Amino acid sequence: MNGKLLEGKFAIITGGGRGMGRAMARAFAEAGAAGICVTSGSSPDEIRETADEIDRLSGRKDTGLAVTADVRDASACAAAVEQAVARFGALHILVNNAGLGMKNAQPEGARGPFWKDLSDGWEKVMAVNINGPFHMAKAAAPHLIAAGWGRVINISKSADSMHEGRNSPYGPSKAAVEAMTISWAQDFLGTGVTVNTLLPGGFTATTFSRPGAVESARKAGRMVYEPEAIAPLAAALASDASARYSGCRFDARGWDASLPVEEAIERCRTLAIFPRPRRKRELMAGWEPLAGVPAAT
Repeated sequence: MNGKLLEGKFAIITGGGRGMGRAMARAFAEAGAAGICVTSGSSPDEIRETADEIDRLSGRKDTGLAVTADVRDASACAAAVEQAVARFGALHILVNNAGLGMKNAQPEGARGPFWKDLSDGWEKVMAVNINGPFHMAKAAAPHLIAAGWGRVINISKSADSMHEGRNSPYGPSKAAVEAMTISWAQDFLGTGVTVNTLLPGGFTATTFSRPGAVESARKAGRMVYEPEAIAPLAAALASDASARYSGCRFDARGWDASLPVEEAIERCRTLAIFPRPRRKRELMAGWEPLAGVPAAT
């Protein structure tokens, strides 16, 4: 990948202290981003470590910025955006990566029907996974529009597990994120800002999962993806190379680094999880015939 793909761009990555967030932050730094703000509401030490790593990768001491912010709190999100803009002078990219999974909704080790969910766990998952992207995007939108160029990337999951049993509220929360992506993409038309969904493509080795789940999956012979697998496509979607896409979803499993960036992006595109609209819409990119390899997941 072109090492200067994100040259001169300033980004915010929520949940940037570990897992996929940290992997994407490293990839952005390697792609030449001029400034990367990583946020977390619960791991200040980890985001400081990520910010230091960003500085090392960029060769500058002012590229990384760690901001503690709980995405459930609208005022905290607004403050995080303002702090990043005050530091960098502009904002071009927002990656809504922060999220919570099922281990936060039910007693540890359990995975039962929805009526077994802890009430406060349900509310916490939905607040982080749905309200969090909204609060961050709402705060970032004026700055992205002012820059005349912007990328919002919402992290999702495989469609075939969004509506499976014993996966609520996590699965439905990601279906909501997919709907928000298409809706927001239409709202941003004509501004130079695009909104797309990115998914790792399958079970990923992060602390996001229940304790022991990664080891169990590997012992069972299940495919497990490393957090770094999502990073090259994330950097490409955050760049000029993704300009023709908005309201689309992309699966990192299709990434082929041997291809030109534009071709590699298209190879990862999958169809929207929702039916093609019956009424004519201004934005129909999510339902264009696929040139990529992965089936919709």
